[in-house]
Amino acid sequence: GMGAEFIVRLKMALVDPDDVACTDPVQNSTFDQGIDFSGLHILLVEDNEINREIARIILEGMGFTLDEATNGREALEKLQAAGPGSYDAVITDIQMPVMDGYETARAIRALPDARALTPIVAMSANAFQEDIRIAQEAGFNGYVTKPINVEHLTSTLARVLQR
Repeated sequence: GMGAEFIVRLKMALVDPDDVACTDPVQNSTFDQGIDFSGLHILLVEDNEINREIARIILEGMGFTLDEATNGREALEKLQAAGPGSYDAVITDIQMPVMDGYETARAIRALPDARALTPIVAMSANAFQEDIRIAQEAGFNGYVTKPINVEHLTSTLARVLQR
């Protein structure tokens, strides 16, 4: 609930898009393990629209199909409506309104069927060991930090999805 707000104004020249190299973070990644995520379905839970868009671009670039939710309650509703086996994993932000990532993970783990076993990956700007420990205790299978490091996200998803 505390932080700082910054306004940055930059004067930049417009460029011809044909003169610009590819800026796709997945295509430009030097990390290539030959892992195929195509056909896998992810539920992405992120309240910040820009962070959600960045994660969507990265995950779709990896081959995932995804649905999105803006808070934990919405994610839980989508998970329950979809039925067991519909999602291969859930990737969720930790700090969100309505229901945070910890509550979301605990609620998923408390489901009475196979959905309780769905791999859950935390996505957070907090990178302290204490944060990772709390996430593990809440039921998360993996933890990635923001800004998203494509290599770390790929290896984390490969591990939790056993690819």
